[in-house]
Amino acid sequence: MLLSVATAVTATGAALLLRRRMLRWGATDEEISASYPGDHFVGRPRSRSTMATTLPAPPAAVWPWLIQMGADRAGWYSWDQLDNAGRPSTNEVVEEWQDLRTGDRIPATADDRFFFTVAAAEYPSTLVLRSDFALPDGRPLDPAEPDPRAFARGVWGFHLRELPDNKTRLVVRTVGRDAPRAITAVFDTLFGEPAHLIMQARQFHNLAQRVRSAAANGSSVAAVATAGR
Repeated sequence: MLLSVATAVTATGAALLLRRRMLRWGATDEEISASYPGDHFVGRPRSRSTMATTLPAPPAAVWPWLIQMGADRAGWYSWDQLDNAGRPSTNEVVEEWQDLRTGDRIPATADDRFFFTVAAAEYPSTLVLRSDFALPDGRPLDPAEPDPRAFARGVWGFHLRELPDNKTRLVVRTVGRDAPRAITAVFDTLFGEPAHLIMQARQFHNLAQRVRSAAANGSSVAAVATAGR
């Protein structure tokens, strides 16, 4: 009996430790404790994560890759079989996708059932995407309308800071609230949070490859970004 209790306590502790690391992947203590634009877009949040990476290009060269994301645009630079209906994310900066403004809708899925709304877009430092929908049918919700009994609201923010040597520190902050917590908390812990880590880490990797390749090829992505502001 004591052995079983000790085993359960050890397993629980390990799970909590792994979850803590998962929600702060690559981020420093300072980045985790910092406030970012979009943090307060979702009131009374129940979840938050902060993940970060360093990219081999200045913010003006990273920005064009971020603002062209979308299921009907450049893709998400992650695991395309999982989040882009198997369509490869683009390896180029496309000028026609550079005019992104607050209030624009970005399809999150290939069937256009779910979408993000651009909650903030400030060249070349801040891109915040927001989603609000009812559960389980996915009906879009207005951010100002009262919460239904079952829902999910969240922001996915990309925050760029210039580093020396033409590099960028990219911090990705998510903040969310959902209900009913008896169900959504279990789903978030067992599926949502691990899935976000897997997809976000892959996006970091693929973004680094793209900006590095663009720099090596002398691509003028900064000029494209400036033209699309």
